[in-house]
Amino acid sequence: MATTLTFLGGARTVTGSKYLLSIDPPGGAPDRPGAGPRRILVDCGLFQGMKKLRRANWAPFPVDPASIDDVLLTHAHMDHTGYLPRLVKHGFRGSIWGTDATQALTEIVLRDSAYLQERDADFANEHGFSRHEKALPLYRIGDVAKTLPLMRSVEFHRPLDLGDGIEATWHRAGHILGSASIRVATPDGSVLFSGDLGRTTHPVLRSREIPPGADVALIESTYGDREHIEPASPHEAFAAAIRRTVSLGGSVLVPAFAVDRTEVVLAALDGMAAEGRIPPVPVYVDSPMALRSLEIYRAPSQACELRDGARLRLPHLRLTQLRAVEESKRLNTLGAPAIIISASGMATGGRVLHHLARMLPDPRNCVVLTGYQAVGTRGRSLADGAQSLKLLGMEVGVRASVVRDEEFSVHADASELVDWARGLSPAPGRIFCVHGEPDSASALAGALRSRLGLDAAVASPGQTITVDRS
Repeated sequence: MATTLTFLGGARTVTGSKYLLSIDPPGGAPDRPGAGPRRILVDCGLFQGMKKLRRANWAPFPVDPASIDDVLLTHAHMDHTGYLPRLVKHGFRGSIWGTDATQALTEIVLRDSAYLQERDADFANEHGFSRHEKALPLYRIGDVAKTLPLMRSVEFHRPLDLGDGIEATWHRAGHILGSASIRVATPDGSVLFSGDLGRTTHPVLRSREIPPGADVALIESTYGDREHIEPASPHEAFAAAIRRTVSLGGSVLVPAFAVDRTEVVLAALDGMAAEGRIPPVPVYVDSPMALRSLEIYRAPSQACELRDGARLRLPHLRLTQLRAVEESKRLNTLGAPAIIISASGMATGGRVLHHLARMLPDPRNCVVLTGYQAVGTRGRSLADGAQSLKLLGMEVGVRASVVRDEEFSVHADASELVDWARGLSPAPGRIFCVHGEPDSASALAGALRSRLGLDAAVASPGQTITVDRS
C-alpha cells in the first residue's frame, strides 16, 4: 500500500498546474474489483507562455485519462482548469469537484478558451501563417460541452468523502472568487495544496484562511522572491499614466485577466474617479468573458465571499460593456481618449491582440500591465521593453508607453507566503515550492528552510514522491 504524488505541471513554471495522487487503498478496492490505484488529479491547467511549454499541451497525457477517478479544482484560472476539455476528449469520465463560484467561472473560462482556439486556428488557416499544414485547436466547444456535466459542487470546510478512506476539504485562498487550498487525507498520509494564495489586502474578496497542516504541503511561489510595494497613494502610477495619456489625446489599453483582474481594475478606477484623480473619460470593457465574470461576482449568492464595502457597482465610471464583435471593432474609430480593458492579461490571445496591433504604434497611447507576465508571453515582452511584437501574423512596432502597476497582484508576496506556511499546524514534514519560475521558487524554498526550519524543496517536472506520515 502506498500513496504517491507526481508533479505533472506547475513545477519550475507558473502555468500548467497538475498534481496526480495515486493511492492504493488498504485491502485493495472491494467496490472496484480488478481496479488499479485510485487516481486523483488536483488542478488540470493549461501550459502558457514559451513555445516549449505550449507544445506540452499537445503531448500525450502521462497516464490514461480514463484511469483518473476525480479532478479537484483549486480555482477557475486557465492555468488550473484549461486542460480539462482535452482530458475529457481523451477519455476522462470521472467527477470534477470545485466550489460553486469555481464551477461557474470555469464554465466561462473553458467556453471562451475553446472559442478562441477555434477562431485562432481558423484565422491562421485563412491568412496562411500557420507553420503546420492545417492549424488545429487543442479542443473544441463540443469537448467543453462534454466536460461541464462532470462538474460537482463542494462547500468550504465541509469534508468530501471520495471513498477508499480518501477525504478532501476546501479552505478559502482569497485569490479569486471561489478559490481554495485543498487538503487531501489518504490512508497513508495527507497532502495540502495551497492553490494560488491571495493577499490579505484583496480589495474585493474576503482574506485567505490558513488551513490545517499536512504531512506534505505544496505552496505556490509566483512571488517567492519579492515583496509587494505599498505606496502612500494607491495605484498612483496607473492614475498618472491615465492623466498623461489623456492630455496627449491618446487612449489607455489595459490587458487584464477576465476573471478577477477586470473586477479589481474596475474597482480601482471607480475609486480614482470618485477621488478626482483621473479625468472623466469613458471606460470600455471589451471582453464578453470578463463581463460574464463580473455578473458572477455581483450575484447575490456570492455576497458572503466579498469583503465588506467592495466596490462593484461602479457608480463613478462612464462604463460601456462590449460583447459583440461589431461593438469591439467600433473602438477602432474612437475620436477621443478612452480607457479600454480587454483580455487576455498576458496578451496571449483574445481581443486585446487587435487593440495592441492598433494602439502600440502611436506614442500618444499607453499600455498598463496589471498582473504577472509569464516568460514567453507578449505581456512579458512588453514589460521587458520590447521594441516590437508579433501580433496577428505581423511585426508591430512599440511606440506607445508601457506602465506596470504591480499593486494589482492578487498573489501573496514572499513574506505573506512564509507567514502562511508558518501558520500551518501541524507543520508539514515536507513542503514543495510550485507554481513559480525557478528563481522565485528557489528563493522561497530557501526562506522556508532558513526562517521556519522546514524541509523545503523546489518540485521538478515529472518528479514523484511518496506520501507518508511525518
